[in-house]
Amino acid sequence: MKEYLDLVRLVLDHGKLKKSRTGIDTISHFGAHYTVDLSQGFPLLTTKEVNWAAVLRELLWYLSGEDHIRNLRQHTKIWDAWADADGNLETAYGRYWRRFPHPYQDAGGQWQVREVDQIQFVIDTLRKEPYSRRMVVTAWEPGNAETSKLPPCHYSFVFNVQADRLNCHLTQRSGDIALGIPFNLACYAALTQMIAQETGLALGSFSHTIVDAHIYTAAPDSGLTEYDHVPGLREQLKREPRALPRLVIAKKPFNQLQFEDFQLADYHPQPRIKFKVAV
Repeated sequence: MKEYLDLVRLVLDHGKLKKSRTGIDTISHFGAHYTVDLSQGFPLLTTKEVNWAAVLRELLWYLSGEDHIRNLRQHTKIWDAWADADGNLETAYGRYWRRFPHPYQDAGGQWQVREVDQIQFVIDTLRKEPYSRRMVVTAWEPGNAETSKLPPCHYSFVFNVQADRLNCHLTQRSGDIALGIPFNLACYAALTQMIAQETGLALGSFSHTIVDAHIYTAAPDSGLTEYDHVPGLREQLKREPRALPRLVIAKKPFNQLQFEDFQLADYHPQPRIKFKVAV
């Protein structure tokens, strides 16, 4: 996909060497942005194979509202590094998507907390007032961010309707270009398609802003070359993007959709490129 390859080139050509929390250096670029037209196909990379099953399992886990990975880890290990021994996870995006804590004072003046389902709010708003500019979902809760091992990277997204087409804009504080961004792109594209189908809207665009867009790198004598993502990304830049696949979602109510209700059609990627995650 050209938009992704352009992002890779941007960071490689204009990024600056920067230390990171993981101990692995990065090539970092501030304020990267790209947009893809979702009506032209499902944006799953074709210049390498992406683990679509893991992307979908992760999205459905977000939508479950669970604050643990005990069910998710039966299908994928992508969050194991940040969970405790019991599978509890401080950075549980879905908990905030579906159960964001809202403090309020009751009639007696006592403070209470209720949970807000932000995803359902978006769906309800699209049905009643589709041109609203208030369909914002956040996974950033300051108290959690102070203590979490990995506060949410893709922390806020907004839905916006233009000419009966549903668009989504994601803001991400930190983006691993080789590993994370392909997952984020596919995840939010699928979510947008799910909500568009639920509300009877056509697919519009996905717009993505990455505050710190980075590529992990390592000097040849560092002993950390297994974490160097540059060679794999340069290999992708040599490859010609193929036609995008199609995502077909069963005609079922949004909250009843399960893994088996999603079919990826005509996905013909080029060989997988292995990248090691920096924890």
